[in-house]
Amino acid sequence: MMMAKCNKCLVVIIPLLLHILCLHSLGNDSFSRQPSRQLIFTAHNRSDSDPQQVHISLVGEDHMRVSWVTEEKHSESLVEYGTKKGEYSTNATGEHTSYNYFLYKSGMIHQVQIGPLRPNTTYYYRCGVSGPEFSFKTPPHKLPIEFVVVGDLGQTEWTASTLKHVDSKDYDVFLLPGDLSYADSHQPLWDSFGRLVEPYASRRPWMVTEGNHEIESFPIIHPQVFKAYNARWPMPYKESGSTSNLYYSFEVAATHVIMLGSYTHFDAHSKQYTWLQSVLAKVDRKRTPWVIALLHAPWYNTNEAHEGEGEDMRQAMEGLLYEARVDLVFAGHVHAYERFTRIYDNKADSCGPLYVTIGDGGNREGLALTFKKPPSPLSLYREPSFGHGRLRIVNETHAFWSWHRNNDTDAFIADGVWIESLRSSKACWGAHDQVAHEEL
Repeated sequence: MMMAKCNKCLVVIIPLLLHILCLHSLGNDSFSRQPSRQLIFTAHNRSDSDPQQVHISLVGEDHMRVSWVTEEKHSESLVEYGTKKGEYSTNATGEHTSYNYFLYKSGMIHQVQIGPLRPNTTYYYRCGVSGPEFSFKTPPHKLPIEFVVVGDLGQTEWTASTLKHVDSKDYDVFLLPGDLSYADSHQPLWDSFGRLVEPYASRRPWMVTEGNHEIESFPIIHPQVFKAYNARWPMPYKESGSTSNLYYSFEVAATHVIMLGSYTHFDAHSKQYTWLQSVLAKVDRKRTPWVIALLHAPWYNTNEAHEGEGEDMRQAMEGLLYEARVDLVFAGHVHAYERFTRIYDNKADSCGPLYVTIGDGGNREGLALTFKKPPSPLSLYREPSFGHGRLRIVNETHAFWSWHRNNDTDAFIADGVWIESLRSSKACWGAHDQVAHEEL
């Protein structure tokens, strides 16, 4: 018994000591932060065989992946589902895995793909053969559609506030451009995060990409990167021709969404670069008039926090997004909100993407308070507050972007702008592209 208790202590202490040493070696941040609120640790209060940390994600046009964890190692990877409460007309089985991280061993992580599913329909489902009933609504097949965008989420009281504000109004798909749990090698925090977001992530599909806090590697003693992230949050990368869970794309309701990886190779000789070229070449702007991209480290940033950290990736990949007339690029990493004009190569360009930094979900590190002065003419709105964004794509030509500040009791729209799709702009298609564009 004493040995078991010691092992549990080591599971907690060793990763924390390594993380502290890592932070110390990096030095202190040189920019100003407002302290975050208290960390929330969400305890496990179900039986070992019951599902916990349930979340869903899109797979293809009409399928959904259901993910959950059980402490019981022999629980069945089974999902029963239907369109009526308590009545499950269909079932599907999947697979399960687990992983070790130093002395930590995860529960059994289950992944089951269900479908085909009807669009804009509520389904009720149960994971395994016990536990509570969950429900989700599938996204619409056609426009309009509403995305919620939240970066650098974490699990603090601010996180809880963000999720509460998000839940106060319906939406279709949740997009997260990196930094999910802020476990930072302390693996029980991955479990806590999964339990915290379950009420939301089990009801709407969450599509995520990795941030720096998902890396969780240490030279020599643990060189493997993204071990927990890849095991717990698999995304539909194979379906988009990617060979890595760190970058992928998907289509939903006339929108092509590209999730890029800031922390894997992205130069012109990399697999990600070649994959992105291929994906953009295949985008059908008649089928998906809107194209948006998400990544973690912003390419444009006027905050003193993380200044220039996305520059190498920008230089490598910006031209690909520009030539493809990508409409918007969302990033996280900087713990503040900032909206830019349309940009290409550090200049205002009406044919470039509109850039938004939204790394203000509720992380434990606090806000990045210091913006550079004087303001850049490229930056149209910036504010160091916690919040979330909503992109409502109304039709093939117009969308409305809004940023909702958390400080108020009710979510308050502090910034909003109507956006016109570049697909509808004849001025942005050169002579070579004009014929193909006019065929749309």
